[in-house]
Amino acid sequence: MPPLPEPARHGRPGFAALFAALPVAVIVIDPDDRIAHANALAEQLLNLSERLMVGQPLDAILPPPGDGSARDGHGFAIYDTEIATARGHKIRVDFVEAQVPDHAGWRAITLHSSATSRRLGHSADRAAGARAAVGAAAMLAHEIKNPLSGIRGAAQLIGAGELTTLITTEVDRIAALIDRMQDFSDTRPLPSAAENIYPLLAHARRVALAGFARGVVVEERYDPSLPPASVNRDALLQIVINLLKNAREAVGGTRNPRIVLTTAYRHGMAVSAAPGRPRLPLPIEICVIDNGSGAPADIADHLFDPFVSGRREGQGLGLALVDKLMRDMGGIVQYAREGSPEMTVLRLLLPRAGA
Repeated sequence: MPPLPEPARHGRPGFAALFAALPVAVIVIDPDDRIAHANALAEQLLNLSERLMVGQPLDAILPPPGDGSARDGHGFAIYDTEIATARGHKIRVDFVEAQVPDHAGWRAITLHSSATSRRLGHSADRAAGARAAVGAAAMLAHEIKNPLSGIRGAAQLIGAGELTTLITTEVDRIAALIDRMQDFSDTRPLPSAAENIYPLLAHARRVALAGFARGVVVEERYDPSLPPASVNRDALLQIVINLLKNAREAVGGTRNPRIVLTTAYRHGMAVSAAPGRPRLPLPIEICVIDNGSGAPADIADHLFDPFVSGRREGQGLGLALVDKLMRDMGGIVQYAREGSPEMTVLRLLLPRAGA
């Protein structure tokens, strides 16, 4: 792989300038497993200059995480892992390694610092929270919904009037909340099948643009070669519409609001469903991205817990249901703040059909 060229003609930035300005730490490794390039953010993260890193074996600067068993020759990814650097300090990052196309043996490593990219995958706490929500939903549905019907009927017998309208409106609102909570109590297996996700994404986008996202730009940035995913059609459609609605609400006070739908195939992507469980390949990625301000810092690590919401009027059930449905399909959902300028990313990782 030749050195990165200098700036191009006509004042346009060349590859060297673009590489240096990337909003994520990147290290390029040559076929001899030595560092060939490191951009500015990599220098900051590792507390070493590129000059000192170039030519050094990768293991001497940044020992790769894991035992290498998940590497398949195409790439490798491990999330929320702690690595001890050459300077002796530890960093917690998302570590992604990919082959450089048309350059045999060359690899690029990206490091997403956990300070700016929170991985919210599966954990024992979230699984326990989901089980607690199931129990709460079943109990509330039984203990509250039936009496609500009686209250509504009694209010109607009183006759028309402002007080009657107030009572019936509030009863209907509470009943709708209980209906949403009952979604958690459905423990039946969720059937999955091989699906082309693009018709589902197109349908979700049309629903958004025709209703709650009318007047907002919803861009599409798709990998056209994505293979079928193993999903439940109705569940995935519900998930994407839910995330698009959240994104629309997040950009409500933003100048030039933008929502972006992206897809990608992540070679070597493997994530553990829970501590102690084997790592499973989840290469199908769907992202819903918005340029809103993101979740408040004090709840960012708990967004997928039931009854946690960053909105005053929020019920904290939407993202918890997304998490449940993703787990039912064998996938995961993650939240991150990425890019420059920072944008909110809700990332869905799903299994490939037939894998």
